[in-house]
Amino acid sequence: MKISKTNAARLLDKAGIDYELIPYRTDEEHLDAGHVAEQLHEDIRQVFKTLVLRGDRSGIFVCIVPGDREVDLKAAAKVSGNKSAAMIHLRELFETTGYIRGGCSPIGMKRTFPSYIHETCRSFEHIYISAGVRGLQIKIAPDDLIRFARLKVAPLTETDE
Repeated sequence: MKISKTNAARLLDKAGIDYELIPYRTDEEHLDAGHVAEQLHEDIRQVFKTLVLRGDRSGIFVCIVPGDREVDLKAAAKVSGNKSAAMIHLRELFETTGYIRGGCSPIGMKRTFPSYIHETCRSFEHIYISAGVRGLQIKIAPDDLIRFARLKVAPLTETDE
């Protein structure tokens, strides 16, 4: 099966970063990380979802969290230097990032936004992030992703201290 390279994959290639493209079966009714983890036969804690938020001070920023967790808006606001934050409206996602729901990658957005990844990412040898299209994930070492995408590691979910 031939896998087409996405913009995110081409950017990783250009930077010389090791990764693997992993296809999975999509389901329009189930675009969540749980479905992706199930398709990949992987731990949902290793399948990270990319969420786009708007802070009251900084504007757009990105949080990358494990598939089994929800972003804590207060924690996200705090780490991003905001007093409050909210998810952007779904209708704004493509215009803002160049990506659609279920295919939003932290790599290769239209603009570079301040981005934060949940601290548990370093618990794993590799994690999965969207390759920028539905049906394709990037398997990558967390530290490579952190360095390449200039991510800040932070507590972003409610169960964090």
